[in-house]
Amino acid sequence: MTDPSSDATDFQNLSVTVTGDDRPGVTGTLLGALSGFGAEVLDIQQVVVQGHLTLTVLLRPGDQVEQLRDAAAVAAHRLGLTLTVVAGTGDNPRSRQGRAAVVVLGAPLRADAVSLVTSRIAEHGANIDRIRRLSRYPVTTVEFDISGADVPKLRTELALVATTNGIDVAVAPGGLARRGRRLVVLDVDSTLIQQEVIELLAAHCGREAEVAEVTARAMAGELDFEESLRARVATLAGLPAGALDEVRQAVQLTPGARTLVRTLKRLGFTVGLVSGGFIEIVGSLAEDLDIDHTRANRLEIEDGRLTGRLVGEVVDRAGKARALREFAEQEGLPLSRTVAIGDGANDLDMLDIAGLGVAFNAKPIVQEQAQTSVNVPYLDSVLYLLGISRDEIEQADLDDGTPTQAPPVPHARH
Repeated sequence: MTDPSSDATDFQNLSVTVTGDDRPGVTGTLLGALSGFGAEVLDIQQVVVQGHLTLTVLLRPGDQVEQLRDAAAVAAHRLGLTLTVVAGTGDNPRSRQGRAAVVVLGAPLRADAVSLVTSRIAEHGANIDRIRRLSRYPVTTVEFDISGADVPKLRTELALVATTNGIDVAVAPGGLARRGRRLVVLDVDSTLIQQEVIELLAAHCGREAEVAEVTARAMAGELDFEESLRARVATLAGLPAGALDEVRQAVQLTPGARTLVRTLKRLGFTVGLVSGGFIEIVGSLAEDLDIDHTRANRLEIEDGRLTGRLVGEVVDRAGKARALREFAEQEGLPLSRTVAIGDGANDLDMLDIAGLGVAFNAKPIVQEQAQTSVNVPYLDSVLYLLGISRDEIEQADLDDGTPTQAPPVPHARH
């Protein structure tokens, strides 16, 4: 069989394009007018941007070329659309290798920033094959499907554009790598939730400021995490275990956290929590959100009071990465199918080994080393990095009867 896209058949093809205001029935009306002439449809593509339609049909028209042209003209006139017919056009060339998805987020997303991103893609030698908007609120997100890219190199090049222009940019392999089941693992304190649990506990002892200062230095990578954690936990010695119940009630999820987890679960993804905090709090969060895997530190409790010590191995920077590997093995997924989300220096190993590591409103040292950063205060923005649109999220909520609410204004982050 002859390939209809080969040069030998180019002269036989017609490209029929109509443009104008979109409305229901355009495609059916045009194709109905083109039927009856023995034409073969080789390709059909349509895009609607802000209510303006462009519809192109690539045909092998048979022997009645002029009659087909006339029929297309009559249909376009009836629809009030502009018609263009180009003869002798071949099929689209095969896409180049190096498929990638470039996702750009901004609040606002300025034209100059988008211009810099697209210019850098061109300078890289890649081509933009398709553009679509993934969200218009609470952030504007645009996805570029590109070909001819060296993903690691382009990621590095666009990271500088993101840093200097107040936007977030994620670069990930395209094609099948963009689809299928994944494991998504989240840090908890200042990622899934808005607070640091140990600071909430320390507030019951009147030592919140002291503990907060040590926490900040540890998350910035200035202190050894395990050493600093044990020192902070020691300040909790003598605290009644009932304080844990009060902290559970005080914990507030990051805006978009429920939407993120709910959407991931609908897609059949596996979700895990890995925390340098405490299982006494993480466990209840996991139960509430239907989380599949958890890993966190355990507080020692004797006679109804915290001893100021931990039980078992500390979940530190290396421990988080180890947990990610173990969860992936249990799910039968390669690391390339994993996503890790965190904000502190103790998340860096986990972010590094994941297929996609996302620094969420992270400390500078983390943003510098992570594959990509999200600096808007809505955790469900991570879904856009996976190619999931706001419309798809909200339609799924509507289908399930889940109320859709405007994203709340988040509390100030550490």
